[in-house]
Amino acid sequence: MIEELRDVADWVWLVPALPLLAALTTGARVLLGRAAGDAGERLTARLTELAALTALLLLVLIDLAVIWHGWPGQKIVGTWFAAAHWQGRISFLLDALSLPVATLTALIGWLVVRFSATYLHRESGFQRYFIVLAMFLGGIQAVLLSGNGLLLFLGWEMCGIASFLLIAHAWQRPVATGNALFAFVTNRAGDAGLLFSLGLAAYWVGSFEWPALLAASLPLVDLRVLVLGFAVAALAKSAQLPFTPWIARALEGPTPSSAIFYGSVMVHAGVFLLLRLEPLLFHLPDVLAGLLLIGTLTAVYAWLCGLVQTDVKSALIYATVFQVSLMLVAIGLGWTTLATIHLCLHAAWRSWQFLLAPSWLQLTRDRPAPPPAWLVGRQAIYTAALQRLWLDKLGVTLLAGPTTAIARDVRALEESFIDRAIGEPGKGRSIDPERPLVCADGLPGRLLAALSLLLQRIENRLLLRGRGGAAERMLREAGRWLQTLEALLEQPRYLMMAVMATFVVIL
Repeated sequence: MIEELRDVADWVWLVPALPLLAALTTGARVLLGRAAGDAGERLTARLTELAALTALLLLVLIDLAVIWHGWPGQKIVGTWFAAAHWQGRISFLLDALSLPVATLTALIGWLVVRFSATYLHRESGFQRYFIVLAMFLGGIQAVLLSGNGLLLFLGWEMCGIASFLLIAHAWQRPVATGNALFAFVTNRAGDAGLLFSLGLAAYWVGSFEWPALLAASLPLVDLRVLVLGFAVAALAKSAQLPFTPWIARALEGPTPSSAIFYGSVMVHAGVFLLLRLEPLLFHLPDVLAGLLLIGTLTAVYAWLCGLVQTDVKSALIYATVFQVSLMLVAIGLGWTTLATIHLCLHAAWRSWQFLLAPSWLQLTRDRPAPPPAWLVGRQAIYTAALQRLWLDKLGVTLLAGPTTAIARDVRALEESFIDRAIGEPGKGRSIDPERPLVCADGLPGRLLAALSLLLQRIENRLLLRGRGGAAERMLREAGRWLQTLEALLEQPRYLMMAVMATFVVIL
């Protein structure tokens, strides 16, 4: 049995692949109309739960194999694409950082799937929710187990898309779609930093693989620029200043998604990325000092904002940001082992709290604690805490507002020019008063209508004028010629000539 576990790490690619397969299967069932009713819900939940549980059991087996055979290290599954000097591989890095966090994440994911099956029973978006949740489970495992930056970026973006879709789960509500847009746009700033660093890695290091990247010998200036791009991505994903306001808006999604996305798993993805870059960070004490400062400021910000919250989920999310900022402080001080342990303990504890949030008021049967007297007595600080230091409004002004304005201008361009140019279904008008049933809209539609009218006139002229029309006369004349030719060919002499000609050609 122990020897059989030696090669179990070769199947690690199934950990992210199984949830994605469950998402594709559920999506196909929805498209085929086979996911309706309670039976459809039950099958969807069981498929997702089976994928999550299988991924968890596989990770547990890999953990057991580590006890006897040591850390598997990097596992290369195949080559994604290749260029002249570098290549993108599908590889996984199984070490003391990735395996514990991935196993805990798989456990939390499985519990959230089971919880969601009951929590969202007979909800209108049940199938959609489980498709997105399964996509997130695959994406976050790709982030945690990735052996290179490309695979991490792929999982990173899958988590971002899943986050956007679940925040806007109740898409009929403008508040939900507005908050989803705010969170999406804010995180795109971090994604730009991640792409920037990956591009530099390809140019300077010639590889995206973590072992090669972490062992690269670069000038300190180049190394600092490379790490800063990753740091921006980590700060945005973990909701650290100045990107903090998006995470409070992200609570608009269903409670189970809040638990796994922002309370316990995805909010730690940025911290995980910084822990992965630990060998590079130790060469850059100024970057560590910057992380220490940002973590401290974010902790103060989250502490003040948390004191004035009046609902359970908002209080929990600011407590989460506070704890994550302490992890950033630990990384800034060089205590990466402490930050890793803190991450795992906090993820487990906070997921339990978020899943318990809908029942919190019944369990406590008490009102939220009022703000402390010292804070109420200091009007300026109290107002700043209530307004969340106005960072939310600043984010709307600098990010969400311009994005909405651009979308509004594009929509106006589409309505005033593009729709009129290419036409819209159901908006056509008659182009000929004598034929009111022939309707068209837009340039392509009018061209097709004009062509149809032209063909109609040709048909009328040649075929629909009764006996004696031009087409009928031409056909009759051709028929007479064919009859004459047939009569000649039926003569014996011409038939013999045809047979002789055939033999000449054959011989």
